[in-house]
Amino acid sequence: MTEGERRIRSFNPHWKRLIVPFLAMIVIIVASGAAMFFMPAFEYESYARLVVAVIAVGLLTVWSFVPYLRWKNTSYVLTSHRLTIGTGVLNKSVDDIPMSKVTTVSADQALLERLLGCGTLVVESAGDHGRVTLRDIPRIQEVRAELFRAIDEAVDEEPSERGGR
Repeated sequence: MTEGERRIRSFNPHWKRLIVPFLAMIVIIVASGAAMFFMPAFEYESYARLVVAVIAVGLLTVWSFVPYLRWKNTSYVLTSHRLTIGTGVLNKSVDDIPMSKVTTVSADQALLERLLGCGTLVVESAGDHGRVTLRDIPRIQEVRAELFRAIDEAVDEEPSERGGR
């Protein structure tokens, strides 16, 4: 962070992104356990159990572990000077949107999202980013209000910085 910059809020996407991976994990564990338990005895039974286990681990990795890592490694940091969006598990990508460049902020919530307190935040800026859509933002109304306050503070500070040069 730069001098005079303060962190307002940092967060990950809403936990609802983990519902499908969690359900997939339960189904995979139950299905593979049932397949192993009800497998008839035959000559290559141990190999068949091993195949079931390998398939289960592969499916768990793709449908549960990778989505969890993506969720955990997606971060949003709102400071007094910028909104930082970090994504990536193996390769990290970080985008900064300066508050002074933000032109429009809008929020969208479906019925289920309203019940869960999350939604989609759309930030339009005059910079390189243009329009950025952030899905599954937790406590979206609070984030939106804090974002507006940060934009107002950035606009209020900008003329005084120019005048002092």
